[in-house]
Order: sequence, then C-alpha cells, then structure tokens
Amino acid sequence: MRLASVDSIARSSDLKSLVENWGFGNVVDGIRQVQGVLREDQANESSDLTPSEYATQVGTWLQENRSHGYQPVFNLNGTILHTNLGRAVLDENLVQRAIETATRPVTLEFDLSDGRRGDREGVICERLVRLTGAESATVVNNNAAAVLIALNTLSNHREVLVSRGELIEIGGSFRLPEIMARAGCTLVEVGTTNRTRIDDYAKAICERTALLMKVHPSNFHIQGFTECATEQQLAELSKQTGIPFVLDLGSGALIDLNKLHLPREPLPGDSLSNGTDLVTFSGDKLMGGPQAGIIVGQTEFIEKINSNPLKRALRSDKITLAILDETLKAYEDPTTMHLHVKLLRDLTLTRKQMQHRARSVVGALQAADGDLTIEIVNSDSVIGSGSQPTTQLPTLAVSIQHTSEAKLRKFEQRLRGLQPAVIGRRSKSKLLLDMRGAEPLDELIATLGQLS
Repeated sequence: MRLASVDSIARSSDLKSLVENWGFGNVVDGIRQVQGVLREDQANESSDLTPSEYATQVGTWLQENRSHGYQPVFNLNGTILHTNLGRAVLDENLVQRAIETATRPVTLEFDLSDGRRGDREGVICERLVRLTGAESATVVNNNAAAVLIALNTLSNHREVLVSRGELIEIGGSFRLPEIMARAGCTLVEVGTTNRTRIDDYAKAICERTALLMKVHPSNFHIQGFTECATEQQLAELSKQTGIPFVLDLGSGALIDLNKLHLPREPLPGDSLSNGTDLVTFSGDKLMGGPQAGIIVGQTEFIEKINSNPLKRALRSDKITLAILDETLKAYEDPTTMHLHVKLLRDLTLTRKQMQHRARSVVGALQAADGDLTIEIVNSDSVIGSGSQPTTQLPTLAVSIQHTSEAKLRKFEQRLRGLQPAVIGRRSKSKLLLDMRGAEPLDELIATLGQLS
C-alpha cells in the first residue's frame, strides 16, 4: 500500500485546525498511528484515506491519547478565582496594552534618560509605593516565593516565631513549615492552635530569634474559643526587641472590599501603618492581576531582598511585569478601576445582569436537549483560591436535571467536550451553571449551540 507522506497530510488544509489546537508534533504522531493501522489492515485491501478522513481519525486519536493542553473554558463552576482554571481572569483590553509592550523591544532594564542600565521593577515599585504607602517594594513570581525569599534573606540559619494556629497549608499540599525549612530558617511554634497571645512570642525570643511572623488566615477560619496577637502588638514587640516583623497577607487587596459589599480584607497599607516591616501578598487573587508575589515595606529590608541571589531565580518576566503594571495603573483611578480589573466586575454583577444571562442560557439549553429539566435558581458563588473562605456571594444559576443520573453525567461530559468547554458544578442531583462566569455571553450561547 502506498500512503501519502505524513508531512503532506499534516500540512493539508483539512488538518489545519488540529495543528492549531494540538500542535504539529501531536498531529504527526496521530497520523503515524492511523497509518500504522492501515498497514496492518493491508490484507483487507484497504486504501489510503482522504485528508478529511485523516482529520476525523487523527482527531479521535488525539482526544483519546493526548492532553488537551491549555484551552479557554467557561468557568460556570461558582468559584470565581478557581486555581485549576487559572485564578483571576484578566481584562482583554488591559492585557492587549501589555502585550503591545511585551511583543517589542522594551525598556525592561534600560534608562532612556542616560542610556544606561535601568531598574527592572522601577515603575512597579513606584506604583506599589503610591498605592500602599510603603517605603519600597519588590516583586517575585508568586506569593510563596515572596515568603521564601523574605525568610531566607532575614532569617537564614536562625529562628522564626510563628503561631501554631497560623501554620497553613497552601495549594498543592505545600505547607508553611516546609517552605520555612527550604528557606534555611528554623520554625519556632508559639501559642496553641486556637489561642496565641503576645506573651507567647515574647517568652520564645532568644539570641537566635531573627524574625517575628504572622500569617493572615485568608484561606481558613477558626471559630469559637480563639485569641491571637494583633499586628499592633507584634509591631510593638518588634520595636522593643529590634527583631523585624513580617506579615503574609496571602490573598491581598488594594481597595476596601466593603465598598463592594463584601467583608473587609486587611490592606497592605493598613498593616504597614500598624508598624509591620514587610508585607507579602498575591497579585492574582483579590487584586485580580497576574500571578506575582508582591513584597512591600521598609527600604532597608527590600534592598536586602533585592541583593539576595534567589531574587534572580524568582524574578518575574517582562510579560508578567507589563500586565502587573497595567493592573496597578488601573487601581490608581478608583472611579474607573472596575472597567479595567475584571475581578471587580465579577464581584459586583447585579441580579438583573445575571437574570439576563440565565434566560439566554436556558433558551440555548432547551433548544439543545428537550429531555432536560432546566430552571433558574438562587445559588451562591465563592471567591476561591484561599480568599475569604467563608464569604458567599448571592448569585443565579441555571439548574439542569435529568431523570437518569447516567444521562446527566453524560450531558456534563458533553459540556466539557465543547469548544470552549463549559465547566459547571454538581449539587446532589443537579448540575449548576453559575451565571457570574457567563461571559462573553454571545460566545457562550454560540458554544451551547454546538449541543444541537
């Protein structure tokens, strides 16, 4: 049997979309697998396939044997900052401005005024100082890295005091004590799980103590018989002893969330005003920007961090810095920031907006499958990614039911197979599609039309 060349098939117009979606290498692998089957079937005098037939069989093979890779989805799960789905969704126009900068030579480390090497994070530092009231600031690639480099810089081979009730576990089963060990410092637990007083810190201080540390419970909440040392108390103890005080805010926020009718989250500026020396927080959680670890605080300590060799290993790339710059720039104007930070829009959607989305989605689903029971129901969204774990946001969801559980699971699988995929969440016998994530609506409706 004479088969067409693999290269000519892969480059045919019929396989163009497969190459764009899966990559040339994966498509070539698929063609070879299909041709292998054809060769084994020579006894039946099978003939070569047309490019269109190759596209169909290769597409099936890719679905069964290769990872989909990074593909856009509709997050109708009800978790706004979904770690598995990329956390904060960035505003398209904001990203486009950053990409226009990042796709050309850029003054990343070049000073136009004197033609010499410039400060890589200079503009970011200026904006963070303005927004938080800090003396100085720096950026690494995520908040775990921010904690790591702060600990390694200020307490390598020495002790760090942390309340037992704040020894958190973050995503991927990584725990604060493990990060501290990698940073080269020794953890000293003070207090108890539910009650830690300032005296517990004071009694644990010795000549090996290098740092006082507090971790804001952004991804957990302890209720009942509880007590913890305040930032002000720790800052005062830090002043009395000369031992620096570092606060990990985790999620972080640059505006008072009460203005969005949400529980107030501690602001980095608040903590610095309380006397905290360094504050670390994330860029891609409550700030709604790109993944980044932000450190703000006293110039003395920021300079030490920037001179740590780890800073080179943990630094952010030009695309992240460009997007972070645009995000911080948006926060500088409180009257228009919601137009540029998508998270703020998602958190402040009105019921009327969600009703419009829900009615449109219901219509599209009813046209796709008449056997489903579809209705609009009240539900709750959560912020997610360790941000305000007890906060629930009233929302509307489209509820989908079927008399057969197996058929409902199959329909859920069909939604995940759409381009882009539609991700909902199960609630007992129902599949819920949260309308906070139903954007852009026109594209979602067109996507659901693929079900027909």
